[in-house]
Amino acid sequence: MTSDLTVGKPLRKIIIFTIPILIGNVFQQLYSMVDAIIVGQTINNDALAGVGATSAISFLIIGFVQGLTAGFAVKTSQLFGAKDDEGVRRSIATSLLLGLILTVILTAISVVTTMPLLKLMQTPSDIIDYSYDYIVTIYWGLGATVFYNLGSAVLRAIGDSRTPLVFLVLAAVLNVGLDFLFIVEFHMGVAGAGWATVLSQAISAIGCFVFLFARFRKFRIGGKHFANPVLFYWQHMAVGMPMALQFSITAIGMMVQQTALNKLGSTAITAYTAASKIDNLATQSLYALGSTVATYCGQNYGAGNFSNIRKGVRWSMVIGVVCALLGLAFVTIGAEPMIKLFSSDVTDDIMAMSKQFLIWQGAFYIFLAVIFVYRDALQGIGRSALTMIGGVIELVGRVIASLVFAAQFGFVGICASNPTAWVLVDIFLVAAYVIILHRILKKRKALGLVDGQNTPPSIVYGDGPHPSNLSEPHVGSEGAEKRA
Repeated sequence: MTSDLTVGKPLRKIIIFTIPILIGNVFQQLYSMVDAIIVGQTINNDALAGVGATSAISFLIIGFVQGLTAGFAVKTSQLFGAKDDEGVRRSIATSLLLGLILTVILTAISVVTTMPLLKLMQTPSDIIDYSYDYIVTIYWGLGATVFYNLGSAVLRAIGDSRTPLVFLVLAAVLNVGLDFLFIVEFHMGVAGAGWATVLSQAISAIGCFVFLFARFRKFRIGGKHFANPVLFYWQHMAVGMPMALQFSITAIGMMVQQTALNKLGSTAITAYTAASKIDNLATQSLYALGSTVATYCGQNYGAGNFSNIRKGVRWSMVIGVVCALLGLAFVTIGAEPMIKLFSSDVTDDIMAMSKQFLIWQGAFYIFLAVIFVYRDALQGIGRSALTMIGGVIELVGRVIASLVFAAQFGFVGICASNPTAWVLVDIFLVAAYVIILHRILKKRKALGLVDGQNTPPSIVYGDGPHPSNLSEPHVGSEGAEKRA
């Protein structure tokens, strides 16, 4: 069933909508961790370090995909909030076509540039082949990633956060089985872990879209729903592209960070790989909260419920603080036993460096919570260009911190680079949210709109034809006279 986030108490709506996303995110991280654990336990530490060294260039492409598809879904959620079913159908069709084009372009670019990027990042020679074999496999299966993210984002946009969870759990279980089959039985090495991930995501993608069109018949699409003006396609790109670039900009900062880390040797990379997997697991509640905030604000923006947006952001920040504190407790208490899962040969140096990284990150999770709440709120109200600027600020902070701190303090400098970037971008995002919301409310007041009154199409959709009327012939003054 779909969930209308424009009615009801914000806190209850946000919590109920977030929980399935959180469970799904955790399972997604778990099968990513399983890849690393099986590689580390069945191959060797160099293979584990090789997989870990791909995190930055993986996020460069995967993050771009996640941002772009989430941006497309923002338009869908706004149309859903405005009760424009025909507009939703056209938005889904638009997203599918753009997703197909995206897959072809990104696959070609990413496969060709993989090895040059690994060398540019000074990946150690003893792990670079492992890195290449793993990530190029992921890139060849990029279509699965694109359409899984798109399918789950569309379902969330229309208020269904539970269905993506179901298919993701099934895919996570399948991924574990395929990991053992490909790596242990078929001896495919780290490439086997990559193919297990690709096939699992492909099944999730198919499941999401089959369910979408079977369960929500009113959102089934046909050929006419693809026949939209270029402007309508551009409106999706105008929201999606800044969000995609924001993630890619963040990834560039991670690449610089990884380059600084690579200079510290394979032991540091192995420690960082294990610790970052645990760190990602600890912060999934914040990722889930961000997805909810984007959908919540998107639906309420379309419906004109700005009091809900303000209440939702305030309650989301309360939830974010709680999640941050729980995340800190998780990495503090669970660090040592979880690190040992990744390798049968965890040295004292690897353990010490991993725990050091986790404590540094956990201590600043509250600042990360601020990013997810305010950034995704801005995305939900269609201001993704501002989030891209935030991404640039985060990039600058992470690059400077990585290069300067790592040179001065070694691995501790790497640990401090993320928190430095988070604090800097927080200042910008909170200020941007306050200013933009004030301007929107001032404009609505000038138009005589009260809270809860649908936002005019010219604001929700931009200048151009209303999506639900795109299939109707344009009637000018002459046509109007004939009808009269």
